[in-house]
Amino acid sequence: MGLLDSVIGALGSQQPGGGQGDLLGAVIGMLGQQSSGGLGGLGGLLQKFEQAGLGHVASSWVGTGANQPVTPDQLGGVLGGDVVANLARQLGLNSQDVLGQLSHMLPQVVDKLTPQGQVPHGDIGGMGDLGNLLGGLLKPR
Repeated sequence: MGLLDSVIGALGSQQPGGGQGDLLGAVIGMLGQQSSGGLGGLGGLLQKFEQAGLGHVASSWVGTGANQPVTPDQLGGVLGGDVVANLARQLGLNSQDVLGQLSHMLPQVVDKLTPQGQVPHGDIGGMGDLGNLLGGLLKPR
């Protein structure tokens, strides 16, 4: 995932301390994992939302309309304690902080990774120009 790593590095360098870049890197890493122990990629994440009764929320992120919000508690229920604890450990944050930040970032990431309203086939690392897809996520508002 050389291209993906360089995009994440470039995005992270836009922020002092790189905290948002670290979170974005963890999210992309989480979504890129197709193997056991991961979420099963973007499709696996969307399936987890469906199983938790929040499929309509995740579908709004994929679709071309407005993104529906997800609360930190809802997101924690979807991801599960192990995934959240692992992210928190990776980032050096507590679980609530991770969920709070992730509840804002994840809808944007999924939205940017599905620009035509379709879930891409295969690994997100092979999606082409991730810099253009994700470039606006860490820009100051």
